[in-house]
Amino acid sequence: MILQIETKYSGIIEIEEKQIIHFSQGIPSFEDEQAFILLPFSEEPSPFYILQSVHTPELAFVMANPFPFFPDYKVELSDGTIEQLAVEEKDDVAIFTMLTVKDPFEQTTTNLRGPVVINSRNQKAKQILLNDSEYDTRHRLLTKASAQAGEA
Repeated sequence: MILQIETKYSGIIEIEEKQIIHFSQGIPSFEDEQAFILLPFSEEPSPFYILQSVHTPELAFVMANPFPFFPDYKVELSDGTIEQLAVEEKDDVAIFTMLTVKDPFEQTTTNLRGPVVINSRNQKAKQILLNDSEYDTRHRLLTKASAQAGEA
């Protein structure tokens, strides 16, 4: 089934119902928001995405695949999370982190302590908290040097 939704950054778009990602407990501070769509940030290949609420147009989170920026980043899922998301295969799991976008962009941070885990096979998702972790909620995404290197 095709649905039309209004988005924060792209206006009205059409999505397929099977693309909707379900957060059974919502996202912390947005527990009533349980249906989202993951949209590419741009038409060009990019590690950036928008997690857009299906029901609330103004609710959208800028997300990133953290691994291009933090190659050693590790997320271990608890048995409870694996069960809740009905994960059967490791390859079905996608990990994203939420960004706090700042100007200039090299001041942008990402929340490595609270990644969003999506089971791409069944579209179940959850934001988890990595308790015993060296990760923080505000890791600088880019250093000034890497930001300038990206401009070259």
